[in-house]
Amino acid sequence: MNHAEEACRLFLEGYNCSQAVFCAFCDETGLDIDTAARISSSFGGGMGRLREVCGTVSGALLALGMLKGYSDPKDPQAKPNHYRQVQEYARRFREKNGTIICRELLKGVPVTTGGVPEPRTPEFYARRPCLRLVGEAAAILDEMLKTEPETTSGSDRRS
Repeated sequence: MNHAEEACRLFLEGYNCSQAVFCAFCDETGLDIDTAARISSSFGGGMGRLREVCGTVSGALLALGMLKGYSDPKDPQAKPNHYRQVQEYARRFREKNGTIICRELLKGVPVTTGGVPEPRTPEFYARRPCLRLVGEAAAILDEMLKTEPETTSGSDRRS
């Protein structure tokens, strides 16, 4: 499956940016789309439209945690190993986009304030980089999953 295309399709269907990326990886995580959409629903718009960490990054990191994360708090290498993967993901996203912060990615784009999302109109898609970011976020994660070594914590769902 092309996760970037699937993420873009889901975003155009109406899922928020975080949901679109996280749900695109349901084939890998084993989650059903309803569960994945609920888990990632709070992270759209940079965490509930707070414009903090981009929802595409949050969605990708949720998938990374499901696929490469750790669950044993007594494993001394699991946490630092996973955090290195998170940091590498953020580095790659920043390299392409300059930042992982939603409000910085939307700089110069007129946005409405408050908690109510804007209607998804052709104008919405034309003036925002969000659809492109959704695809890039999923593509970066796919690239990492292909090149990163398998985890040793025993919780890697892809092995």
